[in-house]
Parts: sequence; structure tokens; C-alpha cells
Amino acid sequence: MARTIQSLERAAAMLRLLAGGERRLGLSDVASALGLAKGTAHGILRTLQQEGFVEQDPASGRYQLGAELLRLGNSYLDVHELRARALLWADDLARSSGESVYLGVLHQQGVLIVHHVFRPDDSRQVLEVGAMQPLHSTALGKVLCAYDPVAHSQLLEAEREAFTGRTATALPDLEGVLDLTRARGWAADVEETWDGVASVAAPIHDRHRMPVGAVGITGAVERVCEDGELRAQLVAAVRDCARAVSRDLGAGRF
Repeated sequence: MARTIQSLERAAAMLRLLAGGERRLGLSDVASALGLAKGTAHGILRTLQQEGFVEQDPASGRYQLGAELLRLGNSYLDVHELRARALLWADDLARSSGESVYLGVLHQQGVLIVHHVFRPDDSRQVLEVGAMQPLHSTALGKVLCAYDPVAHSQLLEAEREAFTGRTATALPDLEGVLDLTRARGWAADVEETWDGVASVAAPIHDRHRMPVGAVGITGAVERVCEDGELRAQLVAAVRDCARAVSRDLGAGRF
């Protein structure tokens, strides 16, 4: 059985303690409840406080849960709700387009795939939920960077690898791509990340009209494109799917 890390166990126990019972607890209360020396308890509390997981009332000196835990909890709920709302629409998009459908969100300077619908044929495919895609070259990533200021900032900091001869890595070129994405409401990736593969994606917004993710299709260039351009009906289908999910999230009409 793998060994656990005692300090993390104690920190987790401390957070659970603060989450129940009284709203605020003093150092002595925390130490006594967990059977810890005051010095040990204080060190863990100070670390949690620095990370925003715990707050200390300046008047009483007592501790309570911090706002960072709420932010993390809301982030989980947002992704969970996004995926739940998108399930039906993503299935419909896969059927109508005949291609694989991906739902992605911003995560650690990349795109985290939170839902993947297989291409509706008999071909062998690998589930890519949990996989990461780059921001600068994929359709999903470009959409997030175009509409989400945080994603845009991370694009500037992230390493931008040239995956193919078509990959744009220079910032002026990428800014032009993002301007075009915002102007037309969708993004493309035609052999910029993988040779022979093309994608199109559109943004999903929540009830506050904030970008919370992107949905797109991916397939072979010869199926997704015609005469070097993305097929208009596929672009329309992706945009319709994104609008439908956004409406289900309370965004209203876009």
C-alpha cells in the first residue's frame, strides 16, 4: 500500500474541521481537536492561509475557510455542469457531422478535454477525456484564447511549438488569428496540430455571458474541408451546438 504524506493528511483534516461545527476556530481549538502540538497546527494553518484556503479574523485571531476553496469548488461545479449540459448536444453534433466531437476547458496553459464523443462509424477510436491540447494551434485553444482573457494571458506565457509547417507560433500572427476568430465566432485548425487532420470549434458561454469552454469537431482534412476551406455546413453545425449549450447554461440568445 502506498505511503501517505502526513502533513497533507493533517491539512485535509484541518479543512474538514473548519468546514463543520463552529464557523471559526482558534489555534488551541484546532490543535486540541486534531491532537497536534500548537506549533505544528500553527505552521499548517499559516501555509493554508498563504494559499488562500484559510482566512484569519484579524480581531479574534480565529480561523475559517478561505475564498480559494470556494473558487475551486465553483470551478469543479462549472465544469461538471458544462459537461452535463453538453452531453445531448454533443451527441447530436457527432451524428449530424459524422465526426468526433470534443468539449474543452482552459487548464494549466492548455485545453483539457472534458468530454469526447466518438465519430459515429465502426472505426477503432481512443477516448481522449483528460487529454491536453495546446492553446496556440488547436481550434478549441484558439477559441478559448479569443474569448477568455485568462486564456489569452496564458497563451503569451506558454511554450508555442511548431507541430507542422502550418503552425503559427509568432505572437503577431496569433493575434491576427484571434481577431479573426472573434470576428466570425469560430476558429479553425487545418493541419496546424496534426498532419491530415482539421478541426473547427466555437465558444460556449455561461449565464453571465462569460466563456466557460469550447466545443468542436475533428476529422480527416478530406472530410472536414472542401477546396481547402472548412465545409460551411460543419461550421454552422458546430456554432449551433455551441449556442444550444450556452442557452442551456442560461446565456440567452447569441
